[in-house]
Amino acid sequence: MFRMGNPIVYLRNILSGETDRNVSLAPAATSPFWVMVRKETGDHIRSWRFIVMLSLILLTFFGSLYVSVGNIAKAVTNIKDPDHNFVYLKLLTTSDGSLPTFHIFISFLGPLLGIALGFDAINAEQNNRTLSRLMAQPVYRDNLLLAKFFGALTVVSAMFLCLALLMIGGGMFITGVRIEPVEVLRILAFVILSIVYVGFWLGLSIFLSVIFKNAATSALTTIGIWLFFTIFYRIIVSVIINAMVPNTDYLSQEQIVSYNNMVLGMLRLAPSQLYTDAATTLLMPSIRSLGPLTMEQMAGAIPSPLPFKESLMIVWPQVTGLLAATAVCFASAYYFFMRREIRS
Repeated sequence: MFRMGNPIVYLRNILSGETDRNVSLAPAATSPFWVMVRKETGDHIRSWRFIVMLSLILLTFFGSLYVSVGNIAKAVTNIKDPDHNFVYLKLLTTSDGSLPTFHIFISFLGPLLGIALGFDAINAEQNNRTLSRLMAQPVYRDNLLLAKFFGALTVVSAMFLCLALLMIGGGMFITGVRIEPVEVLRILAFVILSIVYVGFWLGLSIFLSVIFKNAATSALTTIGIWLFFTIFYRIIVSVIINAMVPNTDYLSQEQIVSYNNMVLGMLRLAPSQLYTDAATTLLMPSIRSLGPLTMEQMAGAIPSPLPFKESLMIVWPQVTGLLAATAVCFASAYYFFMRREIRS
């Protein structure tokens, strides 16, 4: 019989890492995996690195929300904009140029959040000589690795979900407009996409924490990969494309479309580009394609919002790419961790 007792005492024990002796837990909660998940979640919530990253994300969230609220009246009265009826989506996409929108901030700060939560997941345990003691207990190695990933991702999921609910509640209080069901679906899809995006960088940082014994080395390597894809990758692609096609004035329309598709294909190897494309399509229903269109394709097209299902079909390749990259990182971490010698 499950008996939790006082919920306030139970919540306090979770956050403090202590266990109430008078509380009998369910069998699933007493398994080693869930015990480790609970411990990792509590450690992340109490860590200064998470508090700092949470403060930065909250600051950017309220900053972008303040700018969008100041310009929301102009955005929803612009009848030339096919998305002007989506008030709550406009709260996430409207800006006056002084600050980027919130999903642009997430594309920049999301990787730092994933890196901060996972760069020392394994090597810190080994450097503190707790990994060998933990493995001496009746727990599986894959459960430890999965608990590290699942615990951090639980914290990230709760944070993004709370921000979405805070934005919806604030929008209702300020505008007094009822939110439409399609807006709820698009905002929820955006939250899930953001969790997947942060999960990729979390999986990459955990993988590097398995490879490198020094936490500083794994952190610097992951930050270097993030800087490469965020800043230098676009520059390298631009240099390569300009060297291959020096002048586009002599190209036909089909060649220009092929040229632009090649550029987009190379840019989409960067996770940030995949996330930006998918987030923009989900939050702006009028976007009908993520690639170049010919004049024949644009002829007769009436600007109008797409249904949620069609927008989801457009961004499905981007979401699949992020999921596949996350799976590859976690599978690599699993492979090397299972073959690693952990005796101190």
